[in-house]
Amino acid sequence: MRLAGFGMRVVAASVTVGLLAPLARAFYLPGIAPHDYKIGEAVELQVNSLTPSLNAENKLESVLSFGYYDERFHFCQPEGGPKAVHESLGSILFGDRIYGSAFDLHMLKDTSCQVLCQQNIPGADAAFINDKIMKGYNYNWLIDGLPAATVKVDDRTEQQFYSVGFELGSSQAGQLVPHFHNHYEITVQYHTLDAVHHRVVGVVVTPASKNTVLPKDGTASCDAAEPMNLHEDRDNSVVFTYSVKWEASEKSWATRWDDYLHAVDPRIHWFSLINSMVIVVFLSAMLGLILMRTLHKDIARYNSDDAEDLQEDFGWKLVHGDVFRPPQRFELLAVILGSGYQLFWMVVTTLVIALLGFLSPSSRGSLTTAMLLLFIVYGFSAGYNSAHLCHSFGGLSLKRIIITTVLFVPGICWVVLMIINLCLVVAHSSAAAPIGTLLGVMALWFVVSIPLTVCGAYFGFRRKTIDPPVRVNQIPRQIPDQPWYLKPIPSALMGGILTFGAIFIELYFIMNSIWFHKVYYVFGFLFLVFCILVITTAEVTVLLTYFHLCAEDYRWHWRSVYTAGASALYVFLYGILFYFSRLRLASYASLITYFGWMAIACLLFFILTGTIGFVASHLFVRRIYSAIKID
Repeated sequence: MRLAGFGMRVVAASVTVGLLAPLARAFYLPGIAPHDYKIGEAVELQVNSLTPSLNAENKLESVLSFGYYDERFHFCQPEGGPKAVHESLGSILFGDRIYGSAFDLHMLKDTSCQVLCQQNIPGADAAFINDKIMKGYNYNWLIDGLPAATVKVDDRTEQQFYSVGFELGSSQAGQLVPHFHNHYEITVQYHTLDAVHHRVVGVVVTPASKNTVLPKDGTASCDAAEPMNLHEDRDNSVVFTYSVKWEASEKSWATRWDDYLHAVDPRIHWFSLINSMVIVVFLSAMLGLILMRTLHKDIARYNSDDAEDLQEDFGWKLVHGDVFRPPQRFELLAVILGSGYQLFWMVVTTLVIALLGFLSPSSRGSLTTAMLLLFIVYGFSAGYNSAHLCHSFGGLSLKRIIITTVLFVPGICWVVLMIINLCLVVAHSSAAAPIGTLLGVMALWFVVSIPLTVCGAYFGFRRKTIDPPVRVNQIPRQIPDQPWYLKPIPSALMGGILTFGAIFIELYFIMNSIWFHKVYYVFGFLFLVFCILVITTAEVTVLLTYFHLCAEDYRWHWRSVYTAGASALYVFLYGILFYFSRLRLASYASLITYFGWMAIACLLFFILTGTIGFVASHLFVRRIYSAIKID
């Protein structure tokens, strides 16, 4: 079964040209080119939403982020009010809310104990802040695109690395009221190009809690030994201060992210890869044994002119007249497979772009933006393959297949996302997508995705149908009783566990990156794991399809989909295990957000792996039945 043909190649070429066009104008991609500062030039410090991290018990208690200028925090605002920074679509959808700040930084100009402002925090808001401190919330600042970090030491290697963000406050065991961090020691590392130009290559913030008293002249001393505790039964006067230190560094601008991209233990990734390879080798050996020995013997015997051999025919040849019979609910099957093609090409293209280095961590949200835009563009593939498969199965309604393809996967995802977004709005979380962003996504869907889907469906429906290599009987053959291990649920569970075994270690790193706000960057490993996933899924499905055909069960179409897609069930179960082992979510909004996103991810994973399994089984079935002589 071929994919998208000439139209698909045109769309792919258009996306490639669009992505590579900026390279024709400059060496650096837009948004990640270095900024050369002169001595005394203003360096902007931007603030982002506060995000949760692990608490004192090494658990994550929330997945909700809150805006830096949420009125309950009472942080100092710049004159004229905070101004929003332009962000990408993916950055907004994943909760980034970046604004300018009141901090005043100038290249190579050290400052000591500068006063930002003095704020009065009521008891109710103090309770809100203390709750967020106990849940391990972090500040998230940016200077020249680099996140402010905390220096930590790897327990295994004793190597220092930068952990993105720094604590809102601190709390010791048995401490009733946590300390609120209101003083910030900002260390900015710079690399000197020449006597005039300098570049920012690192940002480290060491927060402190100081009960500073501001005299009438407005000059404060940051030597206070008493920590700043926010009392929940009365108003609290808080003075926010900061110091800035500029530190020369030998790091170049090109390697400034190296300290942030710290691998906890690279050997784990290699173990994941080796584990996956062992599964692939095992399955390949089994598949090779079947193809090289059993199938070869079967085909030779079936094509033999010996009457005695013909009388002994059994197994998969007996169902040749039914194996290409259109499945039940073939329109829904065609829509799922069309969406699977769409997801497959989106994932492949995204990984290739990431491997080429276009998705820099400096460009926040670029990965999400690329995936969303590619999913929309590859709506052509969804329409093309859905219509072509439906027509090949005997479907005659082009209009119905277009409507179903347009609404099925995007509609389900949109409904779940709206439920999640509503919960975030009720919880006053900054992660709730603004109305303008939601309308923009809908506009992309209506203006770009739907027309491309309709266009693809038109060409797919007009393409020559996939004719079976053997004649289909008019009367369906009776299917004998199947052994328990070949029944739908046991066989799907067996197939799914093998596929899941090839990816579960890398899945941990992906989920850890998403929910703990870590930078995921090992796209080379991810690409190899994805290739292994495709091979494993195809081999498992072909093996089980062969076993079903040998048991005279010709209903392979749907079974190939849910046998391959059953690994999504294990992914969801792993998400539940991850929840109980690493999370302790206290609010309904956090629970709905976590399990809502897990449900969307598992649905898309089911469609993707199900499509891979179907395509592999389809090629296998056509190949073996076209190799035998049918009377």
